[in-house]
Amino acid sequence: MPEKKKRVAIIGAGAAGMSCASTLANHPDRFEVSLFDIASYTGGQATSISLDESRYSADWLNDGVQGGSPIFRHTFHFFRQYGYEPHPVQLQVAFGKGVDSFFTNMFPSPLVDELAPEIKKLGRVLKWIKRLLPILGLMPVKTILRLFRFSDAFANKMVLPIMALFLGTGNQTPNVSAALLERLFDDPNMKLWDYDPDTLLPNQPTMYTFPNLGAFYRTWAADLRARGVHLRLNTRVEILHRDARAVRLRPHPAHHDPASEPPPQEVRDNFTERYDELVLCLPADEAKALLGAHASWREKYVLSGVAFFNDVTITHSDAEYFNSLFETRYKPELCAKASSAAREDQIATARTQPPTCRADGWEGFAPMYFTHSFARDPAKIEMGFDCSNYQHQFRAAVGEGNPPQPPERHVYQTIFLNEEEKNLWTWESIDPDKIIHKKWWHQFGHRWQHYLRVVPGMMFINGKNRTLYAGAWTMVNMHEIACISGIAAAYRLGATYEPFDDFAEDLFSKYLMVSHGVRYKRSQ
Repeated sequence: MPEKKKRVAIIGAGAAGMSCASTLANHPDRFEVSLFDIASYTGGQATSISLDESRYSADWLNDGVQGGSPIFRHTFHFFRQYGYEPHPVQLQVAFGKGVDSFFTNMFPSPLVDELAPEIKKLGRVLKWIKRLLPILGLMPVKTILRLFRFSDAFANKMVLPIMALFLGTGNQTPNVSAALLERLFDDPNMKLWDYDPDTLLPNQPTMYTFPNLGAFYRTWAADLRARGVHLRLNTRVEILHRDARAVRLRPHPAHHDPASEPPPQEVRDNFTERYDELVLCLPADEAKALLGAHASWREKYVLSGVAFFNDVTITHSDAEYFNSLFETRYKPELCAKASSAAREDQIATARTQPPTCRADGWEGFAPMYFTHSFARDPAKIEMGFDCSNYQHQFRAAVGEGNPPQPPERHVYQTIFLNEEEKNLWTWESIDPDKIIHKKWWHQFGHRWQHYLRVVPGMMFINGKNRTLYAGAWTMVNMHEIACISGIAAAYRLGATYEPFDDFAEDLFSKYLMVSHGVRYKRSQ
C-alpha cells in the first residue's frame, strides 16, 4: 500500500518559501505542497522593475536584492537550474563625503593615514573577539569600540559604515553583535575583505550581480506548478487550529476587506483546509501576528526578539543630487601619498579617467556602493548605489573598453533608513521628475539581542506544533540564508538535501545545527 502523502502548507513565497517548496517537490510521492502568498508575485523582496531602455540603456533593474558574494552557492545553484547566470563584478565602494571623511577600497586616502594607528589596533581587537567569542562576540559593536578606546571618528567614519553597507544592518549597526564585525573580515563563510593593517580595505572583492529576478522567479514559479506545487498567490491565510496532530487553515482572497464587503461564500460556509505540517516563511513579526492566540510562550519569546524597521528605497536618475551626497569621481585631494609601491599602483589605476568598462567592472575609479554620515548624527548614515556602475546589464550595454554613460543617464538608488528617523533624510532634495520608483521595505535589524535570544532560540521552536520557520531573519539578512533556511525546513520534514558543492553542504549543515538543533547526515 503506498504511503499517504504528507500535506504541507508553506506561507510566504519569497526565497525561503520557494526553496522549501522546490526541495519538497523533489519527492512528489511523499509530499503534497501548497504555497501561499498575499502578493500577486513570487520572490518576496527579490524584485525587478522595468526601465526606459532608450534612456537608461537597460530595460530592467533589480531594485531590492541586487547581488551577493561568492558564498551564495545555493542561490546560484537555483539560478543555474533555470538557465540564469550570476555575473562577477569587482566591487568598488566609496565611504563618506569630503577629504575629512572619505575612504575607499580603491586607493589610500588622508582619512586612512589619519586613523592608521586605529586601523592597526582593529586587527588586534578582531583576534581578541575571535578568542573570546562567547563573551565579546555578543556585545554590541558600540560597546566593543568604547571598551577598546577607539575614537568616535574611527567608529563613525570607518567601522559603522562598513558594517552597515555590507551586512545590511543600517542605522542599527551600533547595536549589532560584535561577532559580525569579526566575521566580516575573518569568517570564510561570510567575509568579503581580507583585513589590511595599512588601508583596512585594500582589495576589490569579487561579488556577483543577480540576473533579472522578476523573470527568474516567474520561471521558478512556473516550474513548481508543473511539478505539482499548488501555488496560491493573492491569498491571505488564517490559522484556525494547531496541535501535535495537524494544522487547520482558512484561506481568504487577499483583496477581501471584511469592513467594506460581505465575506466570500466559502468563508461564510466556514471552509477550512487540513495540513499535516506548516512552514512559516514570513518575517518574524508577521509570523507572530498570524499565530495570534495559537502561539506558544516560546514562540512569542523568540519571535518578539526580532526588531523590524521600515526603510524606503528611491530609484532615480538625479545625478546632481547623488553627486552632492557622495564622492562619485576621482579627485586628487582625496588621495593620500604614494608611500609604497602598492599605493602607487592603486593611485595610478584610480587616476584613469574616465574609467573604462570591463566585463567584471571598471578600469579606474567608478564606485558602486556609497555611504555618507549625517553631520547632526554621525552614527547614522544614508546609503546609495550607482546601479549603472554595478549591475551587469548596464555594463553590457556600454561595452568593454568604453567609458560609462553620462551621469544623467545612470540609474541611482538612495536608501533611507528607519522611518522613525526620517527627520534626517534628504529625500526631499531629489528632483521629483527624475524619480523612477519608490518602494518601502520591512527590514529586520541585527541587534545584539538577536544573537542572544533569536538565533539560539530557533531550535526550541522549530518543529513544535507541526510548525517550522524559515527566512533570512532566522540568522543573517542574506538571500542565501533565506534559501538555506527553506531547504532546512524541507529537510526536517523528510526531504533529501542533494549535495552539489562541498562549501555549500558545509554551510547548510552549520545552519541546520544552529537553527534546528539537528545534525546533518552526510551521504556516503
